[in-house]
Amino acid sequence: MKFSNVSRVLCSVSVLLALQACQTRAYPPLLRAQSVEIPRFMGDWYVIGCIPSIIERHDYNAVESYHLDPAGRILTVFTFNEGSFDGPLKHYKPVGFVTPGTHGTIWGMRFVWPIKADYRVMYVKADYSETVIGRERRDYAWIMARSASIPDADYQRLRTLLSSQGYDITRLRKVPQRPPGAAER
Repeated sequence: MKFSNVSRVLCSVSVLLALQACQTRAYPPLLRAQSVEIPRFMGDWYVIGCIPSIIERHDYNAVESYHLDPAGRILTVFTFNEGSFDGPLKHYKPVGFVTPGTHGTIWGMRFVWPIKADYRVMYVKADYSETVIGRERRDYAWIMARSASIPDADYQRLRTLLSSQGYDITRLRKVPQRPPGAAER
């Protein structure tokens, strides 16, 4: 029996997902914001800190930009400089899908069809200036803000929130940000 390349890839992805499911620790449900006003959430978010995915391990100036399209999808552009402030500019364009009945707090984020990654808005500040995004598996997390920096007390509070939800915050990495227009030092 011969498999096409597409069949091999789909089979490999299925096996990897099954193996990951076997390794998932049992956690109580992840804290979520009470609700998220999706139109208000749109726009640019600077990544202040993260438990990084493989593509984010050496990012600088990371910004996640969201735009709501007429079909209700969240068109996303994730940009960063790789390795340094002057490193090559990278960008990814996943598409977000808000899960119905979750008050805007649970999304599926699709980087590759047909897989939608878990994306949960754990916290959003009342003025929509800060947010924390997590995943049920507690493997990745993002602290983001509308500005390139936040007060240290806010960062520590959001770090504590992640810790209280079972995240290993020793893996939390502060993302170096150079505010737009800032001169090099």
